[in-house]
Amino acid sequence: METEAVPGANPLKVAFIGFGEVGQTFARGLAGSGGVEIAAYDILFGKTPKDRTETRAEAQGVSRGESGASAARGAHLVISAVTADAVEAVARDAAGWIAPGQYFLDVNSAAPDTKKRAAALINGAGAHYVEAAVMAPVLKPGLAVPILSGGPEAETLSRRLNALGMNLTPVARDYGRASAMKLSRSIIIKGLEALMVDCAASCAHWGVEREVFASLTETFPSIDWPALSANMQERVATHGVRRSAEMREAADMVRDFGRDASLIEAVAAAQARGAQRKP
Repeated sequence: METEAVPGANPLKVAFIGFGEVGQTFARGLAGSGGVEIAAYDILFGKTPKDRTETRAEAQGVSRGESGASAARGAHLVISAVTADAVEAVARDAAGWIAPGQYFLDVNSAAPDTKKRAAALINGAGAHYVEAAVMAPVLKPGLAVPILSGGPEAETLSRRLNALGMNLTPVARDYGRASAMKLSRSIIIKGLEALMVDCAASCAHWGVEREVFASLTETFPSIDWPALSANMQERVATHGVRRSAEMREAADMVRDFGRDASLIEAVAAAQARGAQRKP
């Protein structure tokens, strides 16, 4: 049975596959915009003792699906918000149950070719795959975080979601460009984070934080180095596992056009190590 197109859906029914930080933040914002019904499925749902992901879904009034298929039944829009290494597997699973006419918004940080393969699976099932690249941490901006979108249906879906407070900018009708923009930027951001963790550790060991940060401030006076150091160390400790998976996707992207990706692989490893240091 074909699901009603998103632009005319009222109320809009949204299903999240994956309900971590991104899913929870978007669900909270969409619920606040009114006229949106939300369901979700996460692999942590149903665990004993109850995982906090499930507890937060209940607290937000989000209907809990026993599977991706049950969460997405009757939805106009399915949002995939998992980890980079699960993107293709989730799309493959969704291709088995997604209904013709449903929209599938893939907000995960994956390589362009990964997104292209996911798109082929979803579009092949008669649904509408829209690539999305989230361009900043979501917690502070919430629903308004900048997102690049791509694909033949990107403009249509972006208009509908922007009317609800989202901030999607269509950048291409083909797949891969939005993710290439995201991951190319991430090489710098995640790389700097990894370097900052090691720089701070070295400074702390030798007791030279004040001198080193003062020297860096002379070179880059617009940056508050102590604050940046604290922020980046916290981001790696909290999100290093997810960032590591994203960097592995970035390495795949770089290898796809014949470039050595060993430096990016090293960043992925450093992000994973940083997460293991979390208390």
